[in-house]
Amino acid sequence: MRTVTVSSRSKALNEILKLAQKADLIVQAADGARFFLTRVGNAQTFYIGSDDDFDVEIAAARKNKRFMKFLDERTKKSKNSKRYPIAEVRKQHGLTAKPKE
Repeated sequence: MRTVTVSSRSKALNEILKLAQKADLIVQAADGARFFLTRVGNAQTFYIGSDDDFDVEIAAARKNKRFMKFLDERTKKSKNSKRYPIAEVRKQHGLTAKPKE
């Protein structure tokens, strides 16, 4: 992921950034392309960047109580669910195992 610095002379873009400080935005380009804009500190996401950032991302994810609660709930649900061997799932869906590279 790249960081792009916006010039103080870019009035329109700076107005959009001011709006994004107050609330998350969906910005739509003239061609219809849509982009989600939020403050990084406000983002409720889980992003794994380059390998150099992996340890930082794991630490951030562990501090995210909402994300950890979600994982705990998913773990509880999976323990109470019927499980299927991967070979059976592949067979049912006509898939073959991917060769190891």
